[in-house]
Amino acid sequence: MLVGGAVGLIVAVASTLLVSATVRPDVVIALVVGVPSAVGMLMILLSGRRWVTTLGAFTLSIAPGWFGALVLIQVVHGV
Repeated sequence: MLVGGAVGLIVAVASTLLVSATVRPDVVIALVVGVPSAVGMLMILLSGRRWVTTLGAFTLSIAPGWFGALVLIQVVHGV
């Protein structure tokens, strides 16, 4: 899960550098937190093998890292 948080942080920084379109903050938060959380929980709940559970926990842990980076960006920009 620690690796998933780090990957989420890196993906958030990379996506903010690549995407320059203005998007509503509530939509971004829903996508950033909702999609990895839903996919990770479904993988954990429906897994039949240990590696699928591990991959689900990794996917689930991407959301906090990504959300943390977005919060830091908002704080730095003073919004």
